[in-house]
Amino acid sequence: MNRRNLTLISEYNSPRNMRLVDDKTITKRLALEAGIPAPGLYGLVHNTRDCSRVDHFIDRQVGAVIKPAKGSQGQGILVITEHYEANWRKANGQCVYADDLNYHTINVVSGLFSLGGQPDKAMVEERVQFTDHFNDIAVKGVPDIRVIVLKGVPIAAMLRLPTSESDGKANLHRGGVGAGVDLCTGKTYGAMHHGLRIKEHPDTKNTLDGVAIPHWETILEMSARAYDITQLGYLGVDIVLDKERGPLLLELNARPGISIQVANGKGLLSRIQHIESLNTEGLSADKRAFLGQMVNRSEGH
Repeated sequence: MNRRNLTLISEYNSPRNMRLVDDKTITKRLALEAGIPAPGLYGLVHNTRDCSRVDHFIDRQVGAVIKPAKGSQGQGILVITEHYEANWRKANGQCVYADDLNYHTINVVSGLFSLGGQPDKAMVEERVQFTDHFNDIAVKGVPDIRVIVLKGVPIAAMLRLPTSESDGKANLHRGGVGAGVDLCTGKTYGAMHHGLRIKEHPDTKNTLDGVAIPHWETILEMSARAYDITQLGYLGVDIVLDKERGPLLLELNARPGISIQVANGKGLLSRIQHIESLNTEGLSADKRAFLGQMVNRSEGH
């Protein structure tokens, strides 16, 4: 962790560029300007005075996601799935009342979940209608793919899966599962839960090995392109798969954790050293994505 902070984040990520991903509204704008697909933004709540009107932004048919613009580690995210008898419901079926929405949004705007506890904005975002490809290994939530990118080159990936413990969120800190992904094939192999290697999903008991992730080449190229819009040399890219639209950029992280090493059963150091020894300047995103696969192949996963 110290090495990550001192030799990756400090060296490759300038504070000026980190603000581009620390505020998710800026990230979304940059992505859409660059033609990178992302979930739609229904609206923003900037102050506590407007929190009581947050439900006006929610799509009554498909719900929405309310989250802090400057949040981290999945904190402060509320997923609304549908309108129900003048109220709302979450993925687990629990009813959410107007007062609950108001209270949650006030906490978001007040900075309860933001980096540094500073005042924030509440984003009301499109709820992804995620692919049913992962139904056997995900529980009541949206799986996502985390890709670590160094100097614009993907060097590691994992499929993050929600559990009953994580309340439908794929974040590992909340009890989600991380399955390692082979960059060359886009297939999972092994996984982790609470820092321990596992073979089966804790809820479904289905195997986590050999699951092929659709649109894999597109996912790698999108991850490489995230470097182009941020110029962050060490970057975590989170992508979700929509049933109709395919891969969507969910968010970017300038301080991605290193638990991905446990999910993959392999450290990052050798890949980092390999990429640092290469001149990647001027390479297109698709060529950098291919380069990441070649490095992965040369080292075996």
